[in-house]
Amino acid sequence: MDLQKFSPWNWFRSEGHDAPPAGEARGGELAPLTNMHQELDRWMDGMMRQFGMPSPATRFGEMPELLRPRLDIAERDNDYRITVEVPGVEEKDIKLSLDDNRLVIEGEKRQETTSKEDRYQRVERSYGSFRRLLDLPSDARIEGIEATFEKGVLTIIVPRSGEAASSRREIPING
Repeated sequence: MDLQKFSPWNWFRSEGHDAPPAGEARGGELAPLTNMHQELDRWMDGMMRQFGMPSPATRFGEMPELLRPRLDIAERDNDYRITVEVPGVEEKDIKLSLDDNRLVIEGEKRQETTSKEDRYQRVERSYGSFRRLLDLPSDARIEGIEATFEKGVLTIIVPRSGEAASSRREIPING
């Protein structure tokens, strides 16, 4: 019996594979250095929060939470609809690619130019690169993926092969 059919698809299982989970050593001799780095990160997070600043990433290779674009994934009969919020990012600064059966969304939010006269009192906006990695389900037809970009929202349509729809049936509820 294939139990995978009963659990929801994990779109994010590959995201974060570049970095070890928190607390996991990167080899025996580096464990003390990893622990020290994590402790310094915790201390820095606390200090930054005291001054109302966003905390940096706490794991090696992890992007700060502020740069990670939020997304919605909707399952429909014929396709999956993925919408990604990327305010302040231009279409030319977004790259979409496939790596095996994974959809890679990469981009960069660039800072506007500033003059020497600018003396910031507070900076809340963040700039830099981002990357999201989505594992596509087995019924995704990767050859038909399409994307559009409008008003800071990237919309990706991933067609479905129909295999999942044919095995789905509605169960009546008796009351």
